[in-house]
Amino acid sequence: MERSFKQEVAKLKLGEGETFHGEAILAVTKALLQSGVSYVGGYQGAPVSHVMDVLNDARDILDELGVHVETNANEAGAAAMLGASINYPMRGAVAFKSTVGTNVASDALSNLASAGVKGGALLVLGEDYGEGSSIIQERTHAFAMKSQIWLLDPRPNLPKIVELVEKGFELSEASSTPVMLELRIRACHVQGSFRTRSNQRPRLSKRTLIENPDFDYSRICLPPATYAQEKHKIDVRWPAAVKFIREHELNEMFPGEMSETGIICQGGLYNAVIRALQSLGLADAFGAAKVPIYCMNVTYPMVPEEITAFCAGKREVLIVEEGQPAYLEEAVLATLRRQDINGVRVHGKDVLPLAGEYTGEVVFTGLSRFLGRDAAVAPIKSLKEKAAQLLGALPQRPPGFCVGCPERPVFSAMKILERETGKFHLSADIGCHLFSTLPPFNIGNTVLGYGLGLASNSAVHPAMARRTVTMMGDGGFCLQQERRHPRHHEERLQLRDRHAGAALLAAAQRGEGRHQHRARARGRRRRLGQDGGQLPGR
Repeated sequence: MERSFKQEVAKLKLGEGETFHGEAILAVTKALLQSGVSYVGGYQGAPVSHVMDVLNDARDILDELGVHVETNANEAGAAAMLGASINYPMRGAVAFKSTVGTNVASDALSNLASAGVKGGALLVLGEDYGEGSSIIQERTHAFAMKSQIWLLDPRPNLPKIVELVEKGFELSEASSTPVMLELRIRACHVQGSFRTRSNQRPRLSKRTLIENPDFDYSRICLPPATYAQEKHKIDVRWPAAVKFIREHELNEMFPGEMSETGIICQGGLYNAVIRALQSLGLADAFGAAKVPIYCMNVTYPMVPEEITAFCAGKREVLIVEEGQPAYLEEAVLATLRRQDINGVRVHGKDVLPLAGEYTGEVVFTGLSRFLGRDAAVAPIKSLKEKAAQLLGALPQRPPGFCVGCPERPVFSAMKILERETGKFHLSADIGCHLFSTLPPFNIGNTVLGYGLGLASNSAVHPAMARRTVTMMGDGGFCLQQERRHPRHHEERLQLRDRHAGAALLAAAQRGEGRHQHRARARGRRRRLGQDGGQLPGR
């Protein structure tokens, strides 16, 4: 659901040394302006949907600075915008949901990372992983490793988030590599304050035009350039990134008196770790912990020297890494082995869950086990059991359509149609219409990704005794137009919009075959032509 930031966007005008109070999403936008960004794009998707709301409400401020704003048709379009930074020293940023959006944008990201960038390129990604997620449970880390795109995971603290946005552009330019900044849902909506800097007008923008286009074949992703690009990634860009991260101290080390024990955590999980330590009496109200902590605000690439320095002299170290695979845990183990750091026992997925969101309770339970304080978990477990007894069995309430949503009557019509035709196979697509798979409709057999509804129907359709149906949103439908073969146009019901969907269902209910359907369509076009009406296109 959209939110208005009409009043809050005035904070984007704050100047040097003033104090910003507010939400992280607005702080990220302020950080972009302070960094001299030339262009910003994105595609709506939780938990970073509000980035586009802020940008659209702040268009007057952005226009004054010369910043171009684009609401993209999808995540691939957003990622492709960053191509402006390949040839020109323009700083650009885009925002979308990950990993579903990163999947859609993966082709553009691969080319972007291979070619490298002159201007800083930043992707603000909503890491939608865990209990409140609406997508497949995967992590952005895999995409970062695959394409050698550096991954920032800032501690959920407004000054640190703003610092990482600004340093992200510098890191991108220092290593000629795009940078991802992932924000979990709690980080997106954390409240706080920070000291602002003045907004910077971009060097190149719609107010300061580029006179001559740049051509550099070495930045085109074709052999033999791609071979040199891969070598440049490993020999030049990667070492430059590690050097920048180390020299600018993007990762943080927090000392503690329990010198033989340590915790290595993703930046985004730092608050959960501190809260767990506070509950165990091992950290004060201000976050000063007795256990040393290495907070990885940059989770890729790792800095081997920092890992070995932190682990040296310790007896046990716990890796707090949310999700699977255990990329950080395996990398830490390999680093310690290569550097001959012996005597350190590394824990991680042996005391913490292999998968799933690391909520406060999960982290507290894992740390209690790691620190030998299992008894601390018993009161919480007892309290939960007592609450369950008092509340009894709570009724399950699956997600559903918003009140008044026009999807509802379409699926109601399908259920009515099922009584006469029998059940039919329905290939679904990305969108909230996937709620049709839940009660009371229970319609929809597969979903394979954005714009792939028709394609996922292509193999099952010839083998079905009854006609099959493809359900798509308008964005996926438009994308599919270039993919589908015209011969199959009448073979499938395409619910392009609510009214067309109802009409097509009615045609199927009449039992019209392919040839009758074509004849009826030709007759309509002929009559329209005779009456002087406009002939509809395919």
